[in-house]
Amino acid sequence: MDAPSTHLLTDIETTHIVQAGTGKRFANYIIDVIVFYIVVFFLGMVVAVIDPSLLLWMEATDAGTNLLSSLISLLLYGIIMGITEAITGGRSLGKLITGTRAVNADGSPVSMQTAFWRGLCRAVPFEAFSALGAPSYPWHDKWTNTYVIDIKQSVLNQ
Repeated sequence: MDAPSTHLLTDIETTHIVQAGTGKRFANYIIDVIVFYIVVFFLGMVVAVIDPSLLLWMEATDAGTNLLSSLISLLLYGIIMGITEAITGGRSLGKLITGTRAVNADGSPVSMQTAFWRGLCRAVPFEAFSALGAPSYPWHDKWTNTYVIDIKQSVLNQ
């Protein structure tokens, strides 16, 4: 009786992750910040229609208000990035344009919770500077055990 023929390599996982280069990571950041400012501009227009006095508060020149406004901006950036990556499975507009994606360390797609935590980590002051260097491995990747990969160069077993 003949044994059923099976291919020896059918059970081997073929995940091969290639981290996105520093240039692509920087391009992602620039594109995402531009998109963030566009979103904030439109949110500001909505706020201006609903309650113009809130805009006057944000334009105050005292140091305490400026600091609070900056912290709110950082937090809003983190929330928007977290929601975007949660909805799109680890991609922002910058990542879509550059052909990159955020994945877990094993190459699996990020969960909504992980994507949201990645976004909130971006609200830490000076977090963007942690991306300097090669390879780029910023705090929001380290703290959530994720990577941003180059999709075309990586092989994911999904």
